[in-house]
Amino acid sequence: MMPAGRLSDRQVSVLHELGIDLWQLRENERPTASDQSDTMSQAPAAATLGRGAEISNPETARPDGDWETVHNAIRNCTRCALHETRTQAVCGIGNTRAEWLIVGEAPGADEDRQGEPFVGRAGQLLNEMLRAIGLRREQVFIANVLKCRPPNNRDPQPAEIAQCQPYLQRQIELLQPKVILVVGRIAAQTLLQVDKPLGQLRGQTYEYRGVPVVVTYHPAYLLRTSSQKAKAWEDLLLALDVMAKTT
Repeated sequence: MMPAGRLSDRQVSVLHELGIDLWQLRENERPTASDQSDTMSQAPAAATLGRGAEISNPETARPDGDWETVHNAIRNCTRCALHETRTQAVCGIGNTRAEWLIVGEAPGADEDRQGEPFVGRAGQLLNEMLRAIGLRREQVFIANVLKCRPPNNRDPQPAEIAQCQPYLQRQIELLQPKVILVVGRIAAQTLLQVDKPLGQLRGQTYEYRGVPVVVTYHPAYLLRTSSQKAKAWEDLLLALDVMAKTT
């Protein structure tokens, strides 16, 4: 690790707020993401589990159209029973020209009320994690595998995921990110089409439709298990390294 002096005072402060004194950016891993990137490309992953199955379902048509069309379709979706218990669907938020895509599992109670992903305590920690690598929330795009909150925050059911996945596929097609950071077991297993535990998935680079994918712990898990924050920092450094290789 490089000395803390190579970090800005703000980044050092953020890392202390996260309770991780040893999170430190290496000189060659400085972020290069910009607020607006007019040129997007799909970069090959450094290592591959497999290309990731296409998000599709023979009974579910994939939505076409631009961002507004797709998000209107999400807001009015009745494909599964979750529309009966939601307050509102949570489409996603952020820069629609972002190089970074953050993918989580599903909205929670706060997200269901506000209509925005990652706005509770887990969202605050996610913001701090992004700030620690020099990114603001406004510079990335954040979405979930599931667009509606499962009752009592239960795990998503396979049928619900199958009905909702075409929305995420279209969002990825529209965004064309340079790297996808997947947070949490269910999101990782869904995107990569595997059933391995998250601990076995992290630490490597995968690929979804030509886009590098890095897996890390969900911020909600890190709030409960602070001992894993150092590993999450390693994952963020890996994502930064992947990004550096695509620019």
